[in-house]
Amino acid sequence: MVTASARGGRERGVLASVGLHLGLVTASLIALLPVVWIVLTSIQPRHVWQSTSVEVVRDPTFANYLHVLTETPFLRWFANTLVVAGLTTVVALFLAATTGYAVSRFRFPGMRPLMWSLLITQMFPVAILIVPLYTVLVRLGLINHHLGLTLTYLTIAVPFCAWMLRGYFDTIPTEIDEAGRMDGLTPFGTFWRLVLPLAKPGLAVVGFFAFITAWGEVAFASAFMIDADNFTLAVGLRTQFVAERRAEWGYLSAAAVMIAVPALLVFLGAQRHLEGGLTAGATKT
Repeated sequence: MVTASARGGRERGVLASVGLHLGLVTASLIALLPVVWIVLTSIQPRHVWQSTSVEVVRDPTFANYLHVLTETPFLRWFANTLVVAGLTTVVALFLAATTGYAVSRFRFPGMRPLMWSLLITQMFPVAILIVPLYTVLVRLGLINHHLGLTLTYLTIAVPFCAWMLRGYFDTIPTEIDEAGRMDGLTPFGTFWRLVLPLAKPGLAVVGFFAFITAWGEVAFASAFMIDADNFTLAVGLRTQFVAERRAEWGYLSAAAVMIAVPALLVFLGAQRHLEGGLTAGATKT
């Protein structure tokens, strides 16, 4: 039950508060359980995670981590993924920021079709895009090349990021642009020196999205990368630890824990900007 407080606000009743907290605790446990289970599996030997008995921890060991790091090309795949994800993030941020600023501040022929094209490209499933993108990469000589894979990820990241940033730039007063022009700045100088620093929350959101898009993607990487030396983590781990009838869950869990570290660091770096960026980009169009 919700009642009015003496200050005119609305206070939550006891039952409503208890129900709310129970719901939050339950949701938190559901979200954390897979993560905890993966971490526990990663530090247990094969005979424990293959056992039918349920035990939280038995015979803990770091042998799975040692095997992944020393007896597989994990570090090479990790470096490949880091290069592709980092390049995708940087290029996507630049292209999306300049595009979003242009459609937010200027009126030019073709602006509306451009905005619709940014939106429509998000509607195609990956399965439909693989064949035409494969044909384009073959003609460019970029099959089995990290640059080709980066260009593929940019086709996903840039339209969404540009749409989000356009909404965020709309929330920044145009008087700032006018002040920049009165001080003699060019349009790009106004964008780079005055507007872009104010758009850090929006940039954090789209940067995190672009990084995650490239970091964990499987379908395009499986189709476009051929040599094992050029694999990214998602493809390499699938070929290394997953067979037709069995999977090495201990090694996979250890690799999953290590893979999550860079994504966690990026999230922590962007965390303080995420809420404001998501809210502004979602409500202002």
